[in-house]
Amino acid sequence: MSFNFSAPATEDTEADSAPVVTIDKPEHVTKTERGEPVTFLEAIAEALFEEMVRDGHVFLLGEDIGVYGGAFKVTKGFIDHFGSERIIDTPISEAGFTGAAAGAAHMGLRPVVEMQFMDFISPAYDVITNYIATSLYRGSGPMPVVIRGPVGGGNRGGPFHSQNVEMAFFHTPGLKIVYPSTPYDAKGLLKAAIRDDDPVIFEEHKGLYRAPQLREVLPTEDYVVPLGKARQVREGSDITLVTYGMMVHRSVEAASTLQGEDGVSVEILDLRTLLPLDDEAIMDSVRRTGRLLVVHEDTRTGGIAGEIAMRVNEQAFEFLDAPILRVAAIDAPVPYAGTLEDYFLPQTHDVVTALRYLARY
Repeated sequence: MSFNFSAPATEDTEADSAPVVTIDKPEHVTKTERGEPVTFLEAIAEALFEEMVRDGHVFLLGEDIGVYGGAFKVTKGFIDHFGSERIIDTPISEAGFTGAAAGAAHMGLRPVVEMQFMDFISPAYDVITNYIATSLYRGSGPMPVVIRGPVGGGNRGGPFHSQNVEMAFFHTPGLKIVYPSTPYDAKGLLKAAIRDDDPVIFEEHKGLYRAPQLREVLPTEDYVVPLGKARQVREGSDITLVTYGMMVHRSVEAASTLQGEDGVSVEILDLRTLLPLDDEAIMDSVRRTGRLLVVHEDTRTGGIAGEIAMRVNEQAFEFLDAPILRVAAIDAPVPYAGTLEDYFLPQTHDVVTALRYLARY
């Protein structure tokens, strides 16, 4: 890359921004400064744009992210503002451009890789798990690479555009995994991920991208959401429900049903960061409620529910008054047919059924 970079940003000194631009900002990254509510997708775009302005070391690369603006138009107009040296359209080679990002990070840059769909991350698995994740351990220094992209079902995309990939990487020391559920968290967590010196896999459920009911007015001042800290979505005294991503919203619907129809009080924790897990928040809640349900969209076998259940078994078993339950997708490829996909994915009524079983145990 031929453009000049300033010294890396520190807590006391910001890095120089990119060369002076000659066109206006893309419209979808200006809503917060105008005091307007933003969608989940717009929050992601604002985080990327603001970090690129804040730190000249940040650049983006991926398939069709420049001229086309990405499959979901997250980076629409970015190439006109920052130029083709910082918004790089890559060949269809996930292993290739992920490896290029790793090399750039070694040279002091802060690359953000977009996977057009996270389903396509598998060709880069070797680069991510055997090189990027082990960089610090091997003495190669920090590896500030963010790999972000859309995940999740519900859009009739079938097995190649609807998967959740978090557990494929959960077993790999050296990685961080982030999965936000709201525009506020999406922006703050992505900013934190870009500034982090460790590699981060950042999953964005595409069903949340343009959901009108999730629009939020975000702070105009710069903010980050710390990685590794769960969020209490709802207070409760009878059951703890741990979840993340799209399932946060279905869990809220289910908890409201239980409260209204059964008088059962459900506390909901949104993990936000899956690796590292916020054990303290989980254990604190379980010790108070004595019951635990874990809900995730990923498939049942090998899902994060099993890890959370074992941690609770090790750290808070004596506080449990009922078996730990989980609600998850069935162990099958994501179907194309709408009726089959609805059956495959966890629905609100599935969560209600599990909560009622725990409440009556």
